[in-house]
Amino acid sequence: MCTALTFTTKDHYFGRSLDLEYSYHETVTIMPRKMPLHFRDAGTLETHLAMIGMAYVVDGYPLYYDAVNEKGLGMAGLNFPGNAYYHPIDPEKDNLGSFEFIPWILAQCGTVKEARKLLERLNLAAIDYSKELPASPLHWMIADQEESIVVESMKDGLRVHDNPVGVMTNNPPFETQLFNLTNYMALSTEPPENNFSDKLELKPYSRGMGAMGLPGDLSSASRFVKVAFTRLNSVCGDDESASISQFYHILGSVAQQRGLVHMGHGQYEISIYTSCCNTTRGIYYYTTYENSQITAVDMHRENLDGTEVVSYPLITGQQIKWQNR
Repeated sequence: MCTALTFTTKDHYFGRSLDLEYSYHETVTIMPRKMPLHFRDAGTLETHLAMIGMAYVVDGYPLYYDAVNEKGLGMAGLNFPGNAYYHPIDPEKDNLGSFEFIPWILAQCGTVKEARKLLERLNLAAIDYSKELPASPLHWMIADQEESIVVESMKDGLRVHDNPVGVMTNNPPFETQLFNLTNYMALSTEPPENNFSDKLELKPYSRGMGAMGLPGDLSSASRFVKVAFTRLNSVCGDDESASISQFYHILGSVAQQRGLVHMGHGQYEISIYTSCCNTTRGIYYYTTYENSQITAVDMHRENLDGTEVVSYPLITGQQIKWQNR
């Protein structure tokens, strides 16, 4: 399972954690403007906006997990099993496979407002990348510096939700996740007051007791509440270092440690990578489960008018800076 986050200080930051029990050897991948984008049922874009993100590259084609484009729009696809539904081809609409959705939006849109217009004609169709790589059940978060939305393709059609909390996890559907926050409206960053009874003199015995009841388990519903509370109450400076650090601390509040989520056969779900992209500057930062040092890739240091993807394998081994060697 996974968690996505949008966060704004002076610049805009967008990223996610990928929580799985296995890796596809994903890479930080830049798609330049002149790499033709051939869609299975929606034509071809010979030129488009450049983008950078995390992808599994198959035969030169990036299957993006998350990405941002040169205009500052970010998008991430998260697992949505049991609820995602892909429809038959509709000749009256733009039909896309789930694996085409991120590049289709980011190739053409610089803002969420522009993405909303494309979504009016969208049909997420039952199109597999290949027999070996069938369509994954996903839903998506799209965000710029001003707003965020969640897109869910379900049996009753395409749902587009405003996202006032700037967070997305997995199940249940986003509308239910948002409503669930009302169960936690008593949480506070301030010390609690005694509302139990005026007949008892009750006083806090520890710092942080205003947040008692904040979920701490690793379920997607609990992670949504935890990250929403953390993000919405975040206090952060507006420089790059402070912004990146705070972003990682927010997502770190729901990190998956090996051994806590058993998937059977000796496999455990872990936070394989966590990304944080400065969408304003086009810099993609990441950490991995074994490497807690932040690594950066700047899309503007590459030839964005090229015709082939540029990929950087993840640095997965722990990087330690010695101070006395």
